[in-house]
Amino acid sequence: MQDLRIRSALPSDLEALTEIYNHYVAQTPFTFETRPSTPAERRAWLERHPGGPYQLWVAAPEGAPAVGWAETGQFRPRPAYDTTVEVSVYLAPPWVGRGLGSRLYRALFDSIAGEKLHRAVAVIALPNPASVALHTRWGFREVGRLSEVGWKFGRYWDVGIFSRPLEPGVAVRPEGEMLTPPSGSTSSQGELGTG
Repeated sequence: MQDLRIRSALPSDLEALTEIYNHYVAQTPFTFETRPSTPAERRAWLERHPGGPYQLWVAAPEGAPAVGWAETGQFRPRPAYDTTVEVSVYLAPPWVGRGLGSRLYRALFDSIAGEKLHRAVAVIALPNPASVALHTRWGFREVGRLSEVGWKFGRYWDVGIFSRPLEPGVAVRPEGEMLTPPSGSTSSQGELGTG
């Protein structure tokens, strides 16, 4: 795999991230957005990731635009949901299936290990076997399904609700890897559409 840097997102990443997202808007049912957006329209989304429980991590080759991202965001606006985050990962098409989704999730989950969070939720348009496999590997389990709630490309799509527990101070790892606290600070430096 080409050398990539996994790091927190910067405002300068917005154009590349918008281009990646617009691919999923125009070509897939994996987001229920139906109209491509401009970087200016996506700026508010970028700004909703100030750190703490709401993180946005990107993968970028040295000196080149970002090729994917993973994020935690607000699950619902009411205060009782504050210990739950919604996660998503999106990759530029050439990078799907190369392990980058897991690399991004590793950085993302390490970055929130020190937060007071209890659950992570992924909302996945179905069918999407690659995204389901990625999330299952990371310990997510389907906890509900909403039948035919999205209309796109001339048909209805189901949505699966996937959830996994989070324990403050414990880094999340994919199934088969040990769960260990992150070393140092609560931030680590360093395929699929959901949401």
